[in-house]
Amino acid sequence: MANSAADARSNRKAVQATNDDASASKLSCVKKGYMKDDYVHLFVKRPVRRSPIINRGYFARYAALRKLLYEFLDCDINGDEKSNKKQILSLGAGFDTTFFQLQDEGKAPYLYVELDFKEVTSKKTALIESSNQLRARVGESASISTEKGEVHGDHYKLIPVDLRDIEKLDDLISLANIDPSLPTFIIAECVLIYLDPDSSRAIVGWASRTFSTAIFFLYEQIHPDDAFGQQMIRNLESRGCALLGIYDTPTLHAKERLFVDQGWQRAVAWDMLKVYSTFIEAQERRRIERLELFDEFEEWYMMQEHYCVVCAINDASGIFEKFGFPNEEHVTSSSPSATTIGG
Repeated sequence: MANSAADARSNRKAVQATNDDASASKLSCVKKGYMKDDYVHLFVKRPVRRSPIINRGYFARYAALRKLLYEFLDCDINGDEKSNKKQILSLGAGFDTTFFQLQDEGKAPYLYVELDFKEVTSKKTALIESSNQLRARVGESASISTEKGEVHGDHYKLIPVDLRDIEKLDDLISLANIDPSLPTFIIAECVLIYLDPDSSRAIVGWASRTFSTAIFFLYEQIHPDDAFGQQMIRNLESRGCALLGIYDTPTLHAKERLFVDQGWQRAVAWDMLKVYSTFIEAQERRRIERLELFDEFEEWYMMQEHYCVVCAINDASGIFEKFGFPNEEHVTSSSPSATTIGG
């Protein structure tokens, strides 16, 4: 659990409020044509118009996750019917609408589980219950409890939990009907960085022990020590949103070691500047770069160098050999702490 010194710099309600900011930013992107999302407007009380640099940043984050998620969902697994089932587990899901979008696209997995604090899941549950559009997606037979902040459908679960309570995470496996043997895609976008380092390590370790065939997608901040990083931290702390974990994993290599040291077979971390310029499809970049006048290039480069994606892999089934970032060195469980092994 976070210690009292950490709690003094981090306000739980303020951190949860970043969920509202993220939803508003996603809606801004949708209205400008960066991406399609027929559901995010249902979760935003006060639409705002974000600057082009914020819109482009959110698009890059969305596009990186979506490309890896599609690769996971499209992965062809030979064998019986069970082996073709897949799961998605979203940690600190907030008001994310990915499940609803995947339903529309015909790509929804066998099971999609979202976890967050009860304060957040209660609000999301109420919004789902009051919207015919959302209720139709979770299934008419789904059990919805605004009091508990829970939704239990056949293929979608929304469950309140404090991620720092590892015993509760173990209980969730049976509560959500999660099958640890199925290929599982775990999402954590700007979640672990707000937790104390011990809690982050415990969550990453729990996921590695629990899921032997899995992808862990992590998106969060890096490089706290330069001028831009220090200003980023001051801005967030002024809102009560301290990045409690950033000094424990300040670099790309440290992010990779976080996963490998907690039992993941391999991990690779790229900053978002590299993700945007070399991983996101060139055709998509050209499309969105025509949407708005953009002249904030210097700030864009600095901002994207201070965010990263980590793709960690457990591959007991041997289906993820070529998954993720292409032709890249990655840290593996057999790597010395200061070296990388080609992958």
